[in-house]
Amino acid sequence: MTGLRGVRAARGWWERGRALGEAHPWVVDGGVALLVQAAVTMPFVVPRAGGLPAATWAAYGLTTLTVVPLVWRRRAPLAVLLAVLATSLLYRLALDGPGQPLPYSGLVIVYTVAVLSPPWKRLVTGVLVLVAVPVGVGLNSRSARELTFSAFVFAAAYVFGRLTDARQRAHRVEAERAAARERARIAREMHDILSHAVSLMIVQAEAGPVAVRTAPERAEAAFDAISEAGRDAMVQLRRMLGVLREGSEERAAEGAGEGYGEGRAPREPQPGAGDLAGLLDRVRGSGLDVVHEVAGRERPLPAAAGASVFRIVQEALTNTVRHADARTVRVRLVYGDDEVRVEVTDDGRGPRAGHGGGHGLVGVRERAAAHGGTAETGAGPGGRGFVVRVRIPVAPLAGTTAAAEVGR
Repeated sequence: MTGLRGVRAARGWWERGRALGEAHPWVVDGGVALLVQAAVTMPFVVPRAGGLPAATWAAYGLTTLTVVPLVWRRRAPLAVLLAVLATSLLYRLALDGPGQPLPYSGLVIVYTVAVLSPPWKRLVTGVLVLVAVPVGVGLNSRSARELTFSAFVFAAAYVFGRLTDARQRAHRVEAERAAARERARIAREMHDILSHAVSLMIVQAEAGPVAVRTAPERAEAAFDAISEAGRDAMVQLRRMLGVLREGSEERAAEGAGEGYGEGRAPREPQPGAGDLAGLLDRVRGSGLDVVHEVAGRERPLPAAAGASVFRIVQEALTNTVRHADARTVRVRLVYGDDEVRVEVTDDGRGPRAGHGGGHGLVGVRERAAAHGGTAETGAGPGGRGFVVRVRIPVAPLAGTTAAAEVGR
């Protein structure tokens, strides 16, 4: 447990550091410059053999000048590259100080250009490196070994930079796709909630004037049903938007490294199969006779599956109220060992020729497919009415799984 907590803590620090770097890139650039400065300082502080060039303050100061431009590496990478090449050349020509095992500043800026710069700047960088590496080797050892090694490390820095750019672009594409999926999900939820509530309101409002003249008590019930449908829609919309808002606040708090357990708005769960009774009562208030049947071993469903069952039944009932001109609708839930089946059947006029069901039934199919299930729509038994049949896989019952194991 201690090791797991340590891994989680390290991951938390890493995520906070990455978020800080994204919010303040200059902090990262300053940190990179400090690391490179520490690396180039090593030859000046370690003991040196006799006969090697002296480690003077002038040499150290000029070495530092090759590192300082890295602070601006994101804002002007090509200019920083030119500055690093110029100061490195000046170090070779003007002073005979300690050498470096690696051209740290040059490698960092080549990597940066490969990640951030457009093609023409990368081309200019390639030309400059192709010229600078042989010149630097010629001023130093003039050996083929050093030339090969220098060309390899600069090529590796460029390749790593291009791979980083490709990975970042892939992450951006995936983030855009995830945002598009989230927008589609929100649109589907809003459609289900609003179309259901508005459909019930319209039915009750159309029946209200007739009821006022013939049966005032029914008119009062119609107005109550209208207000109840409106209040329920507002509650569900608040609930959904509250979940979205809390999700964004949690991500922001994680990025800032702050705790987010206090001051949050309470998040209520999405409606599930257990909330169907209230939904069916509201539909009954519109004058439609609703029959609710449950078969199999009823049990709590996973949150996502339960919410999909509720929305599927809600959309099927909305279509019945709006289009079917039905008197009776039957909602049947069948709990299997590893699935739940939903069937909504009405006695209305059935499917119309050339009518594909609109966005609502498309949403039903999408919800079923999201769980690996299936959805069928069409004429009811005997060609009368309309039926929606949906199958959603769920986790198998523990008792059934154990029995199957014993049988095997």
